Amino acid sequence: MATETPSGTEYLAKPPGRCCYTGTIHEGAPRGSVEDILEIPTYVAKPADGAANGHVILYFPDVWGLSNNSQLVMDGFADAGFLTLGIDYFRGDPISKYRSAAGEPIAPGFDQAAWRNKHFTFATENVPKWAEAVKAKYGAEGTRYACVGYCFGAPFVCSMLAGDLVSAGAFAHPSLLKEEHFRNIKAPLFLSCAENDHAFNTESRRKAIDILQSEKKRYHVQLFYGIGHGFAVKGDPKDPYQRWCKEQSLQAIAAWFDLWLVRPE
Repeated sequence: MATETPSGTEYLAKPPGRCCYTGTIHEGAPRGSVEDILEIPTYVAKPADGAANGHVILYFPDVWGLSNNSQLVMDGFADAGFLTLGIDYFRGDPISKYRSAAGEPIAPGFDQAAWRNKHFTFATENVPKWAEAVKAKYGAEGTRYACVGYCFGAPFVCSMLAGDLVSAGAFAHPSLLKEEHFRNIKAPLFLSCAENDHAFNTESRRKAIDILQSEKKRYHVQLFYGIGHGFAVKGDPKDPYQRWCKEQSLQAIAAWFDLWLVRPE
């Protein structure tokens, strides 16, 4: 069932909750670098020499921020030929900072709503400016842009799709989405979803799809059975099925962007 905010506005994808804060830390050494864009830390993953397709992905992370997991996912998009830039709208203050150890719950007494609202306000104000700054620095004639978001990052994908900068977008296991996010998009949207997602359950997912259909939006839904929220970034790679779901999500999103950004050429 959809959740209402204190003001009565209905969420189709609920705000981040307890299971958004846990998951598996992935092994591997990220290949990109971190630079400041508009004084906001930004991870930059570049394709290998000769492999770039000339287009750009804007990456909006989950509540773990620019974690090792997120950086490895961005490296995966770079392997597909896209220059990929991820914004740290938490500015070094991810939710994992408030755990005593990996896999442990958030410390008792921590005000999760205040933390979330602070960073959501900053991101809402600065993501559009950051995206334009990325375009000014890395764009060239013929460059097209896509955006992808995970959990906390999903609303910013939809906001970008309602504007004119990006040609396509995608999210996985979203949070903080309302009906208007789906009604307002203009560019194609890919939804990578978990069957057992507390934040974006079956009822909400079907309602979102009904909106996309009735509004004649361009979209595609990918749904993994038996999997839960966070699978595309924080699933356990030692579990063969969880690893497969994570890899299939990334590959399908990259193929979606290839369709809308690269093939029109």
